[in-house]
Amino acid sequence: MTQQSTPRDLIQAPSLAGPHEGYMPGFGNDFESEALPGALPQGMNSPQKVEYGLYGEQLSGTAFTAPGHRNERTWCYRIRPSVKHSGRYARIEMPYWRSAPEVIPDVTSLGQYRWDPVPHSDQSLTWLTGMRTMTTAGDVNTQTGMASHIYLVTESMRDDYFYSADGELLIVPQEGRLRFCTELGVIELEPSEIAVIPRGLVYRVEVIDGPARGFVCENYGQPFELPGRGPIGANCMANRRDFKTPVAAFEDRETPSTVTVKWCGQFHRTGIGHSPLDVVAWHGNYAPYKYDLKTYCPVGAILFDHPDPSIFTVLTAPSGIEGTANIDFVLFRERWMVAEDTFRPPWYHKNVMSELMGNIYGQYDAKPKGFVPGGMSLHNCMLPHGPDKGAFEGASNADLKPAKLDETMSFMFETRFPQHLTRFAAEEAPLQDDYIDCWASLEKKYDGTPGKK
Repeated sequence: MTQQSTPRDLIQAPSLAGPHEGYMPGFGNDFESEALPGALPQGMNSPQKVEYGLYGEQLSGTAFTAPGHRNERTWCYRIRPSVKHSGRYARIEMPYWRSAPEVIPDVTSLGQYRWDPVPHSDQSLTWLTGMRTMTTAGDVNTQTGMASHIYLVTESMRDDYFYSADGELLIVPQEGRLRFCTELGVIELEPSEIAVIPRGLVYRVEVIDGPARGFVCENYGQPFELPGRGPIGANCMANRRDFKTPVAAFEDRETPSTVTVKWCGQFHRTGIGHSPLDVVAWHGNYAPYKYDLKTYCPVGAILFDHPDPSIFTVLTAPSGIEGTANIDFVLFRERWMVAEDTFRPPWYHKNVMSELMGNIYGQYDAKPKGFVPGGMSLHNCMLPHGPDKGAFEGASNADLKPAKLDETMSFMFETRFPQHLTRFAAEEAPLQDDYIDCWASLEKKYDGTPGKK
């Protein structure tokens, strides 16, 4: 099943030349963009009258009094204020999109779990109806924690729009290409890229090449930011210049439309008579962005030992506990392994953080079999995990020449909260019931002989 779409008649700001066509580079910048000349006020935010008869409106992603380095807001100059994109809301059900807290009495989350890819079906699914929640953590009502989802999308949203008041969405495609038409511009997304859609931003999702499948981390807490590099210094890992924010684009369309809102885990829908994507110009630092994971520059040990996986952090959402993230987004991509006299794959461990992993493509070095592209695994807090026997024996006896892990890309959504399985994850998703057996054949090697290895 393949579906293709072409963009609608969006009026878009002039594109930048070169590799940033349609986008502005930088992370956390104060951007400005206008799709019509002179639409963006200069020197002030709220003039008595805005050019073209537009309305000025502020979208705030943080409290007004948040510290300057964390304060996020964008001024929008739009055809109608957002109150015209609202009406009488009717509660609707999205049975597969779940929110925390959700602890199901007859579903246990205590264990090590792994799933095959959730398969496509003949059912027509949009971004909303195709979302399948796998785990929830924390509490959406107190804006702490997260949820992890799989999306299956075969159909574009047509005159249907959505925004989440619950959190920002980190989107990790695994198959197919999508177009996110947002209030602040257009992002096209394909596998090996990610995008972040902020809380409160209205958008619709179109299928460019389908069917599409991927992973989503719904962040209830503080927005994602770049991790501190500490002694690593100013370079490597994810560099600010490689993040891209779209230029302004708007629709002036008079047609019956719907807007769906996710609020405190509930879904509500209202009908309007026009497109809500009517921001002609904007400036600020609260905006969607995309990032090419192939520009991530990994760092690692160049003599001996295996550093903690935190060195592979792309984005982090801080919690109230210093050094303990609400969410870390961690990437395991192609890289050289050169450490001497060292067990090179991830070692056996128990962790205070809960780790949900997904495979974008290739083979993950700690699990040569079973963890396949499109698949997921969950190792909850303080539950032991590590290499299976094949990975352990191979790494323990390998000739430790420099070796490159090639054609591989996996990631982790890591949180300080326990992740609870949804009923879909426990009963409908293709759970590998024998996953725990991958460690069953590990042998006792100790026999009391000194010097034995």
